[in-house]
Amino acid sequence: MIKTDILIIGAGPTGLFAVFEAGLLKLKCHLIDALPQPGGQCSEIYPKKPIYDIPGFPEILAGDLTRNLLEQGKQFEPGFTLGERAETIEKQDDGSFIVTTNKGTKHHAPVVAIAGGLGSFEPRKPGIDGIQDFEDNGVEYIIKDPEFYRNKRVVISGGGDSALDWSIFLADVASEVTLIHRRNEFRGALDSVEKVRDLTQEGKINLITPAEVTELHGEGKLEAVTYVRDGEAARVETDHFIPLFGLSPKLGPIANWGLEIEKNAIKVDNSLNYQTNIPGIFAIGDVNTYPEKLKLILCGFHEATLMCQAAYRIINPGKKYVLKYTTVSGIDGFDGSRKEAPKAVVQAIN
Repeated sequence: MIKTDILIIGAGPTGLFAVFEAGLLKLKCHLIDALPQPGGQCSEIYPKKPIYDIPGFPEILAGDLTRNLLEQGKQFEPGFTLGERAETIEKQDDGSFIVTTNKGTKHHAPVVAIAGGLGSFEPRKPGIDGIQDFEDNGVEYIIKDPEFYRNKRVVISGGGDSALDWSIFLADVASEVTLIHRRNEFRGALDSVEKVRDLTQEGKINLITPAEVTELHGEGKLEAVTYVRDGEAARVETDHFIPLFGLSPKLGPIANWGLEIEKNAIKVDNSLNYQTNIPGIFAIGDVNTYPEKLKLILCGFHEATLMCQAAYRIINPGKKYVLKYTTVSGIDGFDGSRKEAPKAVVQAIN
């Protein structure tokens, strides 16, 4: 059983910033996310795309924002359960909650904050006959551990940042990387497109465009794929086929938790603290809805801040918290670190 003060479901920007705000209140956080790494969409879908509306950053790449948020919260030592989806929730007699994932990992906390963005993400699967027969037997939709592909033959399909970035990364890991895309043009970052072009010229990536994978072959385990280009079919021997066509957001099992849902989002009380219809459960970021809601990262940061204040009052009933600016109070990390502004030197004039 993993115990924490605030259990955060979703490790996107809003959930990661909540770690920092909770830490200022001396509250510990643990995060659950179905993706294999923190960052949500920023890490999985568009890590190299710039964001222009983060205060203090005229422009910042989504991946860099994730790294900064992780660094900002690191001193408060958050825990992570990654690659697992929050499945069920049980309210205890004392008002706390036990949340169990699809892999059976149990988490216990007095406060639950749902920061699941647009929900749990499920991979968009290509319409290839029999593809389900090869899932976990040569077909993977998300790369969790690049070392899994060490010295293996890999075929990647897709034309976005994920397909480009993983083709580049695996070029130095796999024995053979083939990238297949149905168009000649890619939708990814320019530097990634240029890097794939360079690696193709160096013979480290076998680039096949415009083409589409149409068949999978193998006895119990994937052995080859067939693709069609210019009306002609060809076959590539491979150990793994990784179609990276993006992720489809779904509210998932959370929709069955008894929360008030409106248009695939969780209704909250925005006049106070973004609490749901169930006391002790909050929803912050893109996953919630209320009048005049804006689905912006900066709004999620604001919602996370007010949620943490409410969580403090639940966890410490009757105890008053006096808000102090970090420029005045400094920051004491759970790891023993201390950050504070330099104090003025007091000197007498004789």
